[in-house]
Amino acid sequence: MDIFVAELVGTALLIILGDGVVANVVLARTKGNDSGWIVIATGWGLAVALAVYSVGRISGAHINPAVSVGLAAIGELDPALLPTYIGAQLLGAFAGAVVVWLTYRPHWSATSDQSAKLGVFCTAPEIPGRRGANLVTEIVGTAVLVFGVLAIAANASELSGGEIDLSAVFATGLNPLLVGFLVWAIGLSLGGPTGYAINPARDLGPRIAHAVLPIPGKGGSDWGYAWVPVLGPLVGGVLGALAFQGLGW
Repeated sequence: MDIFVAELVGTALLIILGDGVVANVVLARTKGNDSGWIVIATGWGLAVALAVYSVGRISGAHINPAVSVGLAAIGELDPALLPTYIGAQLLGAFAGAVVVWLTYRPHWSATSDQSAKLGVFCTAPEIPGRRGANLVTEIVGTAVLVFGVLAIAANASELSGGEIDLSAVFATGLNPLLVGFLVWAIGLSLGGPTGYAINPARDLGPRIAHAVLPIPGKGGSDWGYAWVPVLGPLVGGVLGALAFQGLGW
């Protein structure tokens, strides 16, 4: 139960601050309107850092099914725990999106751009109709994420003389901030083609929220694309974990 609640809360915090910065940038008549991609990427990086600091000591702060599945693939997580982790992450992402919707309620009707409204909740490709290329982008970005998380954890564990223990590594110190920097770097460097979901729960939970919430003039939820930011990160998470394990570091 502690793991479930921690992953739910951590993922909700991630989405509140992550989707929140997108809302501040793309919705009409906000203080941060049109402040740009660097603000969005920075906000997401800080969102990840805070979420990891908040729940790292309890659950290891996966806050991402791709991380959980990647760890299970290399024997660092009991596969029997995957439903607990993933279920909590999806619920937390949905709840976080609802909080963002509530926070920005006057701005939905003030915004005429349907794609901007959808973009608050989930990702979309900048060049439509290139599903294969979009899938590769998400695989690469998530592989870098999981590889980097394991590298940060391994460095910290090596210095302390122990085995990799995410709950210990991401509880205190600078390690959660380093994960935030990692996500910031991915956003700045690899986020251009698809908006770097790199997290199935981050995309799917809020996309469901977009579909069910009473948002004025919201348009469709682009379900034809929704499989890309789910499948791509899951594949990338496994590949990133296997690559790190394969190096024997």
